[in-house]
Amino acid sequence: MVIPTLGEASTVGAAVASARERLDPCEVIVVDGRSADATQDVARSAGAQVIVASGSRAVAMNAGAHLARGDALLFLHADTTLPDGAGAAVREALRSADGGAFRRRYDERRPVLRAFDDLLARFFQPVYGDQAIFVSRTAFDRVGGFQPMPIMEDCDFVQRLRKTGDFTLLDLSVRTAARRHRAQGTAATVARVWAIKLLYRVGVSPVRLARIYPPAR
Repeated sequence: MVIPTLGEASTVGAAVASARERLDPCEVIVVDGRSADATQDVARSAGAQVIVASGSRAVAMNAGAHLARGDALLFLHADTTLPDGAGAAVREALRSADGGAFRRRYDERRPVLRAFDDLLARFFQPVYGDQAIFVSRTAFDRVGGFQPMPIMEDCDFVQRLRKTGDFTLLDLSVRTAARRHRAQGTAATVARVWAIKLLYRVGVSPVRLARIYPPAR
């Protein structure tokens, strides 16, 4: 289990706790981008191993994967928690698939957010980093891990996994914070996400996209 962080003192404890409780046994590695707050202390207190890696989230996740000793990897955002039964579901999925992800629910019950997620899951099945992507070590090494991109590293990784093996979407849902929705408004956030996705598909550089949708760790 790898959790990339930057300034996540208020959320990382819950993420680590959910991993230790619902993936047991589980090695939890927090890769911190030199946070100015108490992220590292909170992560250690929650039971995680903490290392420091400067750079993008992709760089952090690769660093954590390199250190991890298991034959399966799961990448969890610091503001996301796993559901009950997560460990058994991942283990069962990896018996036949190379990787996968969970569905997603936001920590707010706004009807528009639920409708948005249901629409995406039903018709498009996109996969983002806050859906707790998991992968076998063999498949991770085969595709070369995450590309050192400032944004869209999750979509790129899943695309390469799907081209070379089997990828599954579990019925269980992780719970993730609707922070951008609260800060910027749901309509603006959704419009920006789809604009970024469209621009990426037509070949716009992730470096340019990051100026429109600043990445987070």
